[in-house]
Amino acid sequence: MSTSCVTGIHHDHDVYSAQCPCRAVLDLLANKWSALAIGALEHGPRRFGDLQRTLQGISPKVLTQTLRRLETYGFVSRTVYPAIPLHVDYALTDLGERAAVPMRMLRDWVETNMDEIVPRGCDPAV
Repeated sequence: MSTSCVTGIHHDHDVYSAQCPCRAVLDLLANKWSALAIGALEHGPRRFGDLQRTLQGISPKVLTQTLRRLETYGFVSRTVYPAIPLHVDYALTDLGERAAVPMRMLRDWVETNMDEIVPRGCDPAV
């Protein structure tokens, strides 16, 4: 399904089109760490260390890259407070809040249906 481009940059937005900039946004939002970071920020601003503890398994480098990309695309805001040590909060923007809704639904669906999902060629008992 395509929609008209109100910016006038393109005729329409169509994620199935190889040249559509929608693909970059879809790539960002479909990323595991982006989806989890947005979910972790749904209940309000969080500090970097708090996010890293919540997103178990993410390295500081990958979390930094993820937050920067989300900030670049306008999903996350970064607020620096002049203190020693430096205090930085990350929060969802209005756009990020709107993106969080379908992402929450997807996370909920995965958790609800996980017991029925068995990768082919894998022993379900493992």
